[in-house]
Amino acid sequence: MSEIDIRLMTVDDVDKVYEVEKVSFTAPWTKESFFNELTNNYFAVYHVVEYEGQIIGYCGMWLVLDESQVTNIAILPEFRGRGWGEKLLVAVMNTARKRGASIMSLEVRVSNESAQNLYKKLGFQPGGIRKNYYSDNQEDALVMWVNL
Repeated sequence: MSEIDIRLMTVDDVDKVYEVEKVSFTAPWTKESFFNELTNNYFAVYHVVEYEGQIIGYCGMWLVLDESQVTNIAILPEFRGRGWGEKLLVAVMNTARKRGASIMSLEVRVSNESAQNLYKKLGFQPGGIRKNYYSDNQEDALVMWVNL
């Protein structure tokens, strides 16, 4: 089986990342949002996952002082369940740690048990609820934290 490559995202990756975004979320970010993150947001750090030369996933975070916040993470549906999302998040956590972060947080839909299980496996703990967080259906978000 071919191995994956996890690397920092560049502006040349935006079109492919947007394709992953569109099939992964009901309220996807725009291409312009990703471009802006990479070119204007000094706090943003994004990684992509490549498999056989194709971008099949990505993860973004913001690093502010000693805190990191996962903005989004997605793997193309046909590549899920192979442990690659876990490897991606571990790589992002390692980057955050190397850049001085001591804590990482994220929001996840309360109904997304598979994602919550992954986060718990990596040490994230529930920290609270953000009511009506998701704009597409007003679903609550579970806030999760991990010490890096």
